[in-house]
Amino acid sequence: MRARRGWLEVTLGVTSAVVLFLMMLVTAVDVAGRYLFNRPLNGGFEITEMMLAALIYCGLPLVSQRREHIVVDTLDPFLPPALKRVFGVFAELVCAAALGGLGYLIFMRAKRVADYGDTTSVLLLPLAPVAYLMAAMIVITALIHLWHAVRPPSADDGGPRD
Repeated sequence: MRARRGWLEVTLGVTSAVVLFLMMLVTAVDVAGRYLFNRPLNGGFEITEMMLAALIYCGLPLVSQRREHIVVDTLDPFLPPALKRVFGVFAELVCAAALGGLGYLIFMRAKRVADYGDTTSVLLLPLAPVAYLMAAMIVITALIHLWHAVRPPSADDGGPRD
């Protein structure tokens, strides 16, 4: 049975779906313009790049929340449940620390991008909002891994899905 979805999962899911739909639209307009009218969408590549970054980074917290990462569980059948839980908590803490550090570095990079006023080459769109979004999504993902580490185990904690 599927648990009730939280506001973050719904918000990021809808955001990801909208971004993916808009990417499809931009690509369709760009291809149609290129091949039917010999006029590609001006800046279409830049828009697609920015939306792809948003899509990937908005999807990362969803994957972590749903615990849908690729997992190699070669030793799981041989380990007692208590030891599996210890290894699981350790893995979640390592992920939280690594993502937290990465989030900090990306945030510092986003600040530099904003201070320099970096923009895309064709449409001159600012790059800082995308960089800040990336940093925020990485930090949210780190917090999700931290939550998975400290929360009590539940019956729905089956690990990887079939």
